Amino acid sequence: MAEPVPLPVPLLHEDRLDYTPTQRSVPLARRRAARLVTEWGQPGLAGDVALVVSELMTNALLHGSVRGRLIRVHVTLGHRTLRVEVSDPRGERPPRPRPAGGDAADQFGRGLLLVEAVAARWGWEPRTVGKTVYAEWDVPDRTSPTPKPVTAGPPHTLVTDVE
Repeated sequence: MAEPVPLPVPLLHEDRLDYTPTQRSVPLARRRAARLVTEWGQPGLAGDVALVVSELMTNALLHGSVRGRLIRVHVTLGHRTLRVEVSDPRGERPPRPRPAGGDAADQFGRGLLLVEAVAARWGWEPRTVGKTVYAEWDVPDRTSPTPKPVTAGPPHTLVTDVE
């Protein structure tokens, strides 16, 4: 008998928007993602999400854009995971983080190191046309009851035998 296949867990929130491959789209996507994450009850992650969207959108613009093709930003909040995806049409150019060292005068190429530093996980997936680069954060399970705070009891005195 085959193992039962678990049903996918429905998302709590989802947003998907396509952007033109222009510099103006980067701050628009960044602000939108931060606002949504805050509205969805995760204000502590809004800054990190804004940074990641900015980095991934910039990478898509610089390395993944094709004239006439859009860049998609997809943000989802599940019961345990917040995920940001940026998809572009250039699948033959996978993301490659540069080493942290190197030429100090080189101001480019460190964005994926920032993504790695602020997200719990990141990676990329091929698409039929293009690729998707994603970052994920773990969030508390919203289906579990909120744990009650632990309160301190009365102070205890440590008694020892002293001779």
